[in-house]
Formats: sequence, structure tokens, C-alpha cells
Amino acid sequence: MQIPHDTRRALDVVVALVNTAAEADQPDGLSDVSALRGFVQEYSISDVGELGARDLAGVRTVRAKFAQVFAAPNARAASVLINELVATAGTTPQLTDHDGYDWHVHYFAPGASVGDHLAADGGMALAFIVVSGEEERLRRCEAPDCRRAFVDLSRNRSRRYCDSRTCGNRLHVAAYRARRKEADAGHSEQEEVVHGGQQQQDADHA
Repeated sequence: MQIPHDTRRALDVVVALVNTAAEADQPDGLSDVSALRGFVQEYSISDVGELGARDLAGVRTVRAKFAQVFAAPNARAASVLINELVATAGTTPQLTDHDGYDWHVHYFAPGASVGDHLAADGGMALAFIVVSGEEERLRRCEAPDCRRAFVDLSRNRSRRYCDSRTCGNRLHVAAYRARRKEADAGHSEQEEVVHGGQQQQDADHA
């Protein structure tokens, strides 16, 4: 699947934002304004001024909307959510080549809050996926103790885990051990049957 660089980068930010949400074994990654500043810095989100509690609340609201898009049962349901996101953000497309990046499009309006910034750029990136008929690529990790969001960019839409080197390998190892345990149990039962049959034969000849 061919995705423009700026769209791919916006999708990466969407996924990272969704995955900051608190889970059973994971605290909220946006617990305070300091954490939000760290997120903005880590993902090089441009044109962001001084951040405060209002910004934190706004970004958390956008995060929840993005998560709903990943959970949407079909393209129509996803489109409703995405339309709400970009309409609320007040998108204003503009070409830019800031910070050494090649020409690309920003969809957030000048002076937009960080929440509207993320909603506009992330919402349009998600819109690209829906327009391409690829909404099934918006997935959650199938590892039972994970559920992290990711975008499946494999050719045949076959990716099942957020990270094949961790969740994927861990489940493969667990499945292998389960098969070995089952095979060993079956082998032991077979030996018991053979041993019991031999004892019976010895008793018959005694």
C-alpha cells in the first residue's frame, strides 16, 4: 500500500497517541501536562505553543475519538467519527516544507491548539485510509494481554500483532510449548498403555 510520507507520519502519531491510553497493566501515558510535552517533543509536533491543562484535556478527547475509529465496525461508522474530528478542528490545508522536510500538507489551522492540530492532521490521515478502502488495516494487537493499536501495512493485510518481535514471538513460543506439552502427555499415555499391556501379558503367562 502506497502512503505519502506526511500521511504515514500522521498515522504514526495517531497510533502512538491511541497507545498512550491506560490499560489494565499500563498507566495513562498522558497523565499530566509534562507527559504531554514529552509526547509533543518525541513526535516533533510543530507549531505548538505553551501547553496547559486545557490542552491535555483536549488531546485526551482526540485520543478517545481516534480509538473509536479503530473500533469502528465499518467504513461508514469510521467516516462519521473522522468527519466530526476534522470539522471540530477547523481544517485549513496549507503546503509547508518546514524543518528540512520536503513539501507536504498541514491540515490544522494557524494558531490551532495541539488537540485541534492532532485532530486535523490525524483525522485526514485516517480519512486517506478509509477513502482507499483500507479501513481494515486499522487494527488492535491480537495478543490477549496487549491490544495496542497499529496500522497493518503488509501487502496481504496479514499482520496480527503490534510488534512481531515481542507479542508475535511470545505467542509463538507459548503455542510451541503448549504443543510440546500435549505431545509429551500423549506419549506418556501411550507408554502407560504399552506398559500395562505388557504387564497383563506377563500375568497371563505366569
